[in-house]
Amino acid sequence: MADIKYYDVILKPVITEKSMAGMGDKKYTFLVHTEANKSQIKEAVEKMFEGTKVAKVNTMNLIGKKKRRGSVVGKTAKTKKAIVQLTEDSKDIEIFTGL
Repeated sequence: MADIKYYDVILKPVITEKSMAGMGDKKYTFLVHTEANKSQIKEAVEKMFEGTKVAKVNTMNLIGKKKRRGSVVGKTAKTKKAIVQLTEDSKDIEIFTGL
């Protein structure tokens, strides 16, 4: 297993209609490192965004899709997605405000 630092865990936020609807319930969706576990994701969110407390983390492994370009068949990279639920007394994450 790779030695993953907390600043390498979260790659980018997921901006979709469904993830924006979850922000009312303090649920935020991120693309994360494929080898990160739930405790590492929790630690990364709490360290990167001041004043946040994570209640729970749900993760999904997304396999790569097969893609064709002419006669050559390849595969896209696999990804991992995490839905982070914050506690009620926690501050909101600032990168999502104004979207």
